Amino acid sequence: MKKLVLVAFTGLFFAFSASADTIFGIWQTVGDDNGNYGHIEVKACEDKICGELVKSFDGSGKQYKSKNLGKLIIWDMQAKKNGKYAGGKIWSPDRDKVYKSKMQLAGNDELKISGCVLILCRDGGTWTRVK
Repeated sequence: MKKLVLVAFTGLFFAFSASADTIFGIWQTVGDDNGNYGHIEVKACEDKICGELVKSFDGSGKQYKSKNLGKLIIWDMQAKKNGKYAGGKIWSPDRDKVYKSKMQLAGNDELKISGCVLILCRDGGTWTRVK
């Protein structure tokens, strides 16, 4: 019985902690190699953090219907300390590469992205909060 209560409490703790995370919301990515960018909705996915492409824009800022809408761009990300996130992956649709990634909040409205594929590491730029 104690184990069941402990498991339930742990689940509630993670659910409450995740719901209060300041990273949640919609973030605008930097332009990719083609100048396209997107809006990523960052949210809780069970006990981790994920992000889904909810809007896509071409280099001129015109919204268009990308074939990647609704796909996960971020998954398995975990909150660390001091606005840092790690342990997850970020998919770059223009390169069709998955990067082992880190994210860090800078203030409340900027999210610095970085990631590596094998030994090739890349600065993913700074995303800005849309809402």
